[in-house]
Amino acid sequence: MLLLALDTATPAVTVALHDGTSVVASSSQVDARRHGELLLPAVDRVLTEAGRRLDAVTGIVVGVGPGPYTGLRVGLMTADTFGLALGVPVHGVCTLDGLAYASDLAEPFVVATDARRKEVYWARYDNARTRVTEPAVDRPADIAEALAGLPAVGAGALLYPDAFPVAREPEHVSAAALASLAAERLAAGEELAEPRPLYLRRPDAQVPKNYKVVTPK
Repeated sequence: MLLLALDTATPAVTVALHDGTSVVASSSQVDARRHGELLLPAVDRVLTEAGRRLDAVTGIVVGVGPGPYTGLRVGLMTADTFGLALGVPVHGVCTLDGLAYASDLAEPFVVATDARRKEVYWARYDNARTRVTEPAVDRPADIAEALAGLPAVGAGALLYPDAFPVAREPEHVSAAALASLAAERLAAGEELAEPRPLYLRRPDAQVPKNYKVVTPK
């Protein structure tokens, strides 16, 4: 097994290689505006560090969000392209699950990432491997009472301390955690999700109201 994992659902552009036993190389850069520019060089850098060729990869793991439309689709389209070119399966993993796995918490907690517009993407977990609610998007103040007292990880938790007073690292997802979680689930015979995006809301870019289509006569 040699899994190439990547995620662009958060401001982190993150890539890792996992050989079925451990992570052999990884790279993470935080830049919310340069996902498309940074992702492929990161893949090349990770392969070079590991001393492996792209055609040795046996599977692709990609974070499916939730996340902003523009950033998220960079990772998903790249993963699909690699999968088609190499003829290998593409596995989806919820980005929030990757953050939860990296937290290594054994108690109930929350993962919250920054959804912009003063909202967070979030889900509740029983432990680092077990999510108990579907991912959602809400204003922190609207969910604070329901989640009171629970530790919280992720950039959304750190950004809104009034709603998440027990906030902690990690801030952003790492492809190393995604790859390790995927490898663990595959080894256990579990089926992973389809590589389909979790947007949870419409993209920020909208067709202007009263837009007129002009066609030549």
